[in-house]
This record gives sequence, structure tokens and C-alpha cells, in this order.
Amino acid sequence: MAKSTILITGCSDGGLGSALALALHAHGGYRVFATARNPSKLRDVKAVGIETLSLDVLSDESIEKCVAEVRSLTGGSLDVLVNNAGSGYFGALLDTPVAEARKLFDLNVWANLATVQAFLPLLLKSSRGGMIVNHTSLASLATPPFLGLYGASKVAMAKLTANLRTELSPFGVKVVELKSGNVTSNISANLGTNAGSQSPQVPKKSLYWAAREWLNVFYTGKPLDEQAIPSDVWAKRVVAAISKRNPPEEVWAGAFATTVWIAINYFPKSIVEKMLRDSAKFNVVEKNIREYGKEKAIADAYGKV
Repeated sequence: MAKSTILITGCSDGGLGSALALALHAHGGYRVFATARNPSKLRDVKAVGIETLSLDVLSDESIEKCVAEVRSLTGGSLDVLVNNAGSGYFGALLDTPVAEARKLFDLNVWANLATVQAFLPLLLKSSRGGMIVNHTSLASLATPPFLGLYGASKVAMAKLTANLRTELSPFGVKVVELKSGNVTSNISANLGTNAGSQSPQVPKKSLYWAAREWLNVFYTGKPLDEQAIPSDVWAKRVVAAISKRNPPEEVWAGAFATTVWIAINYFPKSIVEKMLRDSAKFNVVEKNIREYGKEKAIADAYGKV
């Protein structure tokens, strides 16, 4: 029996896309197409014989070219599309230029929709019915302070995923959402005010300048990384779930996945909010501002108001 064909976006070395491609390849039941904007960063998947393609999900021309290549390689169909490409973003909402927010939504939301639209004709020709796997995050349900923009992009993607599932159901295309918790990856290296630059710093004219010592550490993502599970463990769980005859609509995997599921389903909202505040040590931020002086913090950020 022919292997299922599966294309994964965002497979650069060290990322979750790469880990997933390697796990699918090891499974043996998939012909994997690993993609990245920069093919030179696909060394890990190339080393084991995985087929690689260039794909910049922010470029319509690149998407169209990749679709044509896959159509030629498979004879016109694709069984599974995994939308994994994306970026993290740390920073206070009030410190985030709206132009940067738009960039993050372009990558984490609209690029995924563009990729689905482009590859759907191939998925509809799948003899297995076709499946779309969208990588969101636990942040789509529970977002710590200073991760609000990232969380908002994942909420948007989760809603699009749910609607795609309904809209595509008459055509037999399954839609799965990966609600991943903390997993070891290179995402912290891709954080920043340009959705892929150096880790952001608290700007001088910020209401949170007094808390910069802790926040500049938190913005690196390292405090959360310390609690992450290995990417290969996460990837094996995802492969096991999406390889089922009837895959679940949601795959919960990664650190805190079970905790968050229990919390949002059974805990009062106030308890969940406290858990999120504690995860970002918001008490430290409040203490720093209190000691610095709220009025002084406001004056430093906005002048006399």
C-alpha cells in the first residue's frame, strides 16, 4: 500500500516542524515533504532522506510554486497538510506597535489560511479523504501576561480551524488542531519585535520599565523553556494521534497540556487567571511598579497626564 503523503510547513532545524517530520519519517507510513523558507536550514531532515521543498508561507508566489511541485511529485494529490510555520512573541500589548502585531497575524494566521486555500485542490483528490492539521497552542485557551499578542493570533487560528472543520465536512476533509503546551524548540530564538529577530526588551518609555529586570528575562522565553518536554516526545504523541483511522479533532500534547485542559474545564475563571499570572511572575511586576511608584511610572512613559 502506498504511503500517505504529508507536507509540513516550518521545518527548519531545531523546530517542532523538523521534529514532527523526523517522527513521521520514522513511523514508516508517510512520504514526508518538509518545507522551510530557507532550504539551507533543512539539514536535519535531509540527513535521513526526507524530501525537502522551499516554501515561504508569506509569499503567494512561493506557495503556488510549492503546490505545483507537490502536484508533480505525487501525481496530483496530497493526503495531509500540516500548518506549523509560525512565530512566538513576548511583550506588553501597550508596548507593541500595531504594525508588528499585523506582521505576527500575517504569519500565524493569514499565511496558514493562504496555504490551506492553495493546497485544498490536492487534498480533495486524496484517496484517503485528505486532512489538515493546524498547529495552534494552549495559548489559544490560556494566555499568560505579556504573551497577549501571540495568544490572540492563536485564538484566531483556533477559530479558523473550527470553522474549516465544519465547512469541509461535506467533502470528507478532516481538520485537526494541535493544542501544544511547552515543547523544547528553537521558537525562543525566533522571538522578537519583528516576529523573528532578537528577543524583545522592555522599552524605556514603557509603563513596565520598573520591572525590566525580570521581564527582559521572561521575554527570552527561557523560563518557560525550562518546563518544556523534549520535541521528539511531543512529535511521537502527535504522530500517534493523527495516524488513527479517526483522528481526534484536537491533540493535546506538551508540558501543562493536561493541567490546562483540567483547569479550563473544571476550575473557576479566577483560579485559571491566577495560574496564568503566576506563570509570568506577575507579582514581581506589581511589586516593582509599587516600589518604583505608579505615578512615576506613568510620568516616565507618557509625561504629565
